[in-house]
Amino acid sequence: MSEHTHHHTETKNVINRLSRATGHLEAIKKMVEEGRDCGDVLIQLAAVRSAINNIGKIILADHMEHCIADAIENGDREELDKFNDAIAKFLK
Repeated sequence: MSEHTHHHTETKNVINRLSRATGHLEAIKKMVEEGRDCGDVLIQLAAVRSAINNIGKIILADHMEHCIADAIENGDREELDKFNDAIAKFLK
């Protein structure tokens, strides 16, 4: 976790989307418990994966607009290196 707090404009949007994805994932868990068709489960998992990827894109854009812009202005190489590492892990 980061040692300092970041200000982002999309926090509420991200939290709302994460809540929906969590609910969707719980519904998929119930589908599996009920023995629903594997194809249907896979389709729903793909929808959750897409939702998570879209959340990541929102976080990425918001972080670039705020934290990375500040890091560039302040010559904060450590923050830029951490960001590059995070992008590599996200895209893996």
